[in-house]
Amino acid sequence: MLGNEGSTPADPSRYDLLVVGSANADLVVGVERRPGPGETVLGSDLVVHPGGKGANQAVAAARLGARTALLARVGDDAHGRLLRASQQEAGVDTRGVLAGGAPTGVALITVDPSGDNSIVVSPGANAHLTPQDIRAAAALFASARVVSVQLEIPLETVAETARAVLPGTRLVLNPSPPAPLPEEVLAACDPLVVNEHEARSILGEGAGSTPEAWARQLVALGPRSVVITLGAQGALVCDTRGGEAVTVASPRVDAVDTTGAGDAFTAALAWRLGLGDDLATAAGFAVRVGAAAVTRQGAQASFPTREEAAAL
Repeated sequence: MLGNEGSTPADPSRYDLLVVGSANADLVVGVERRPGPGETVLGSDLVVHPGGKGANQAVAAARLGARTALLARVGDDAHGRLLRASQQEAGVDTRGVLAGGAPTGVALITVDPSGDNSIVVSPGANAHLTPQDIRAAAALFASARVVSVQLEIPLETVAETARAVLPGTRLVLNPSPPAPLPEEVLAACDPLVVNEHEARSILGEGAGSTPEAWARQLVALGPRSVVITLGAQGALVCDTRGGEAVTVASPRVDAVDTTGAGDAFTAALAWRLGLGDDLATAAGFAVRVGAAAVTRQGAQASFPTREEAAAL
């Protein structure tokens, strides 16, 4: 059953984007450098932010103006209340945010002076989002133009999400953290969204040496389209309906913190695809959103409005 307590009023026939995924409390510490094995380094004061790839995508899309719903699971604890409140503040419909099963998931994040981050996730309640939860949310799936999912929830739940997507609805998958994907999930992706690390992990030792090669190899695995994010270089898109891979450049910005930038990119991409943009056009908008996000500290706090992204 979907959770109704504290839900945001919304017309369930009008979701631009349904995000199925994780909701974490991000525990962030700044460091001068990451410690080596057996080493201790001092960091900044601990800061707690609402996060998780699913929750991040939902907030990012809503801030851009998308009508958004989140299907996730949190603990019945202070972190869970923080996450629900952050979604509601952004305008996300939280009737699909379930509570219980385990404490809220936590991400331990270190950020160095260049803005690069390293993340360790303790899944908590995210590991208790089940295929039954997906089946119980049929009304949310029936009302969504696009469904976006990641791999910070059980793989069996991701597979059930792919099965729940109705004809005419697009599935966007970011396989993070990387894991072997069933053929049925790969075949439903439109697009599969990966960064360089995720592309190499999926392709293994046979991975080519260029993003263009990765795109060709990834498309051969079955997804209908592929997007490879390239950080400051933008993104590369490859659509089986459109032929050759196309590179989309990113505006140049001074990066402060890359936490959540990939989630902002994916949310923007999914929203624009649902509005009818072709893959390259949607990616062109998404790289601006991702670029804007890295100019501010934190994940959800860094996500831009549509006007802020367009101004870059």
